[in-house]
Amino acid sequence: MTLDLPDLAAMERFGARIAEVLRPGDVVALSGGLGAGKTTLARAIIAALGHTGEVPSPSFSIIETYDPPALRLPLVHADFYRLKHVGEVEELGLDDYRSGAALIAEWPEMAGGFAHEPACLSMRLETAETGRIAIVEPGPDWLGRLG
Repeated sequence: MTLDLPDLAAMERFGARIAEVLRPGDVVALSGGLGAGKTTLARAIIAALGHTGEVPSPSFSIIETYDPPALRLPLVHADFYRLKHVGEVEELGLDDYRSGAALIAEWPEMAGGFAHEPACLSMRLETAETGRIAIVEPGPDWLGRLG
């Protein structure tokens, strides 16, 4: 499915739709070029899950974690842009962070990808004349959840 996201309000509404149905074990994999809106959408999801205040980009830390009661469920926000090789994911201990949590993964291809996981919502964000578009590919566990 392809969605038009013409402005920040549309991005926030889409993030809220995802947050509403997000479960522990889910992955929201956000691909796209620099400036495509990956971090903006991640921030919209995190805000809709209940976080107030600033959401730092994990570009330098690579992994940021959020826990209840600040959010309605444990969440890992990861930005894999700076990884040099897929093996670094294991070195970071990503599996430990993911245990019982949802994952928002920016630049998932740098971590080997997550599309093979049934609970992965893969999305490619692209800039367009009208703002941005999201090309969404839900894994089997996501079918029917976004309406």
